[in-house]
Amino acid sequence: MRVLLTGATGFVGRGLLERMSALANLELVATLRRPVPGFPESVVNLQIPGIEPNTDWEKGLEGIDAVIHSAARVHVMHDTSFDPLAEFCRVNVEGTLNLACQAATAGVRRFIFISSIKVNGERTASGAPYLADAQPAPTDPYGISKMEAEQGLRALAAETGMEVVIIRPVLVYGPGVKANFLSMMRWLYKGVPLPFGAIHNRRSLVALDNLVDLIVTCLDHPGAANQTFLVSDGEDLSTSELLRRMGAALGKPARLLPVPSRLLEVGAAVFGKRDLSQRLCGSLQVDIGKTRELLNWTPPVSVDDALRKTAKNFLEQHAK
Repeated sequence: MRVLLTGATGFVGRGLLERMSALANLELVATLRRPVPGFPESVVNLQIPGIEPNTDWEKGLEGIDAVIHSAARVHVMHDTSFDPLAEFCRVNVEGTLNLACQAATAGVRRFIFISSIKVNGERTASGAPYLADAQPAPTDPYGISKMEAEQGLRALAAETGMEVVIIRPVLVYGPGVKANFLSMMRWLYKGVPLPFGAIHNRRSLVALDNLVDLIVTCLDHPGAANQTFLVSDGEDLSTSELLRRMGAALGKPARLLPVPSRLLEVGAAVFGKRDLSQRLCGSLQVDIGKTRELLNWTPPVSVDDALRKTAKNFLEQHAK
């Protein structure tokens, strides 16, 4: 099988690159914006200036059986674009559909699109997880752009016969994770007291290894054709539980203060950190029953094993 991977230098893309470059009977073509030192010699690299509405993909699609499209304009906390939705749609919708249309014309059999749980929404009531086939309810430009890309891909599949697989990950963590998850590890490592001891929310997360395993499964599994899947570790945690278990993985017991979640939410609103408060105090759960049943898939890595692997990398890279 010959596979084209976009976004090979991103967080998810690097995980896919590591896993897939070691697979027998698979030839991998990865897109790069510029040469990358130390890139695996077994991987064909193709320089592409960007995921634009007019990007020419002809050379990259020669002989390709499947595309894994993980490149995107990603969600940012404080977008300074004049029109954020237009910018997201230019890359995530128009750029994606341009690639997919050329893929269908080139005879690509399957197109795997890495979407986002933000297509479903931002928050769930505890015990009421999102379902893969529920009505989408995105609330920000990034989520809207991913939803519109999904809609366009489904229409293209119906028109051309190219199989489309859509995967909506929740928060992905693993070695090399950035943003809030990295900040959390830094707080724990330094022994900073954190006001999250009374948070009883439920959040689904997915280890990078589990997400990569599902994506690779979807390359040729007959049950994946033209389906939408949610993915998680299969075990939901409260913020308090996550901090305690991450602290244990780091060898730094979490110092958690029992501050009521309502007080934290009010304080966050005062300081303009409402989005961060929602992630720390609110619930966001997904039901991966469809993923398990249609693909006979189970997350191969446990939460604690994934946290230990993430912590090991952090200690090697940051705890100096």
